[in-house]
Amino acid sequence: MENPEQRDQDKTLICDPTQINATQENEKIIEWEDFGHELARLWSLTSALKEANEKKLNLQEKLQYFIQVKTESLTRLNELEEMRERLVARKVMIGNMSTHCKVATEDAKKQEKMLSTELRSWLVAGTSLSVARKRLQESNRTLNEKRGYIKLKNMQRKLRARQQYMISQVSLLYPVKILVGPAQEQELESYPSSSRLGNSSVSKPINCGTLTILGLHLTMRPFTKMSFFTDKKEIQKSATALGYVAHAVSLIASYLQVPLRYPLRLGGSCSYVNDNVPPAGPTTLDFSWKTPLSATVKPVEFPLFLKGQDTTRAAYAIFLLSKDIEQLLNFIGEDSLGPRHLVANLKELLRCVQSSEFIDTS
Repeated sequence: MENPEQRDQDKTLICDPTQINATQENEKIIEWEDFGHELARLWSLTSALKEANEKKLNLQEKLQYFIQVKTESLTRLNELEEMRERLVARKVMIGNMSTHCKVATEDAKKQEKMLSTELRSWLVAGTSLSVARKRLQESNRTLNEKRGYIKLKNMQRKLRARQQYMISQVSLLYPVKILVGPAQEQELESYPSSSRLGNSSVSKPINCGTLTILGLHLTMRPFTKMSFFTDKKEIQKSATALGYVAHAVSLIASYLQVPLRYPLRLGGSCSYVNDNVPPAGPTTLDFSWKTPLSATVKPVEFPLFLKGQDTTRAAYAIFLLSKDIEQLLNFIGEDSLGPRHLVANLKELLRCVQSSEFIDTS
């Protein structure tokens, strides 16, 4: 069957005279003798063209195959690259995990050492606690007997006698006297105070302005009415007398083994009283019971002298010192004469400790 395109082409050749002339010009006239050779040559050329076309098809198939193989190889290379990146990431992750494991192992070893140390300390504490418990049981058995109670009372009397002796040395070191005349001093034997038995020893009325400590008179006038014309010597003497009182109170508290509510920082005529004032921010109810007192309370110092200080702070320092003396009086079972009677309270404390009732008190 004839192809339509070929039919159209033949029509064009027939209809177009120029093409007919060109075809006629390109025609080659072959002699009959050379026709066989030309036919053989054309046959060989046709065979060669057919082989070339077959080779071309084979090459196209091979090229297509190679392109497909190349595409697959590139795809696999990309997959291998992704797998390599994942492998590197996993190696990094494993390295980090190994580092964390090493750190955790070291921390575990440290904690193990700490726990072993704490365990040993707990074992030692348990051993000492068991020993103390046995001693306590033995002491309880001894105290249950009559001899043990008597022995305890004797030990308490000896302790009280020792405390009395040491505090008597303080009274000799810082004698508190009452000024009777312009140049005469005598010991103040008794003060109007109630004893433990309810009896009161009555003597002449006390004028706190006449009391001296180690010969120095303590007056409160500079602390209440400070002016430019205030005598500087009087201020210095008052500061020195307050330093004597603070030292005496500190010694008595240490001998009686009483921790002062307002601790003292001794410095002679430049002594201070510490007040554990809570911080101004949160209230005391906001503090946790696990928080130590030293971490939440900041001590504030108040001067026991007036040189370069505020009179209000100095007066408050004297009030706190008087409260310390009142604490010691309450410890031995006595009452204070009042916060304004600083030296008189010290004198009363010394008198009560040196009395025979102090030793007999159980």
